Amino acid sequence: MFVAQIIVGVLLSGAILLQVTGSGFGRVWGGLSQASSRRGIEGLVFNATFVLSFLFILISAIQLVV
Repeated sequence: MFVAQIIVGVLLSGAILLQVTGSGFGRVWGGLSQASSRRGIEGLVFNATFVLSFLFILISAIQLVV
């Protein structure tokens, strides 16, 4: 179980780091006014982040009980 938690944690970290929106700080300060939608690989990474975070929490809870 510990190895599975490490693997899911590394994959989750990678999925979070792959999510890049906008172009730098321009998006934060209102430089882009376009609405962005998640398509293709960006949507896949976004959904995989939710699945991996659920698995990580589930594995952690199981280890806590056992």
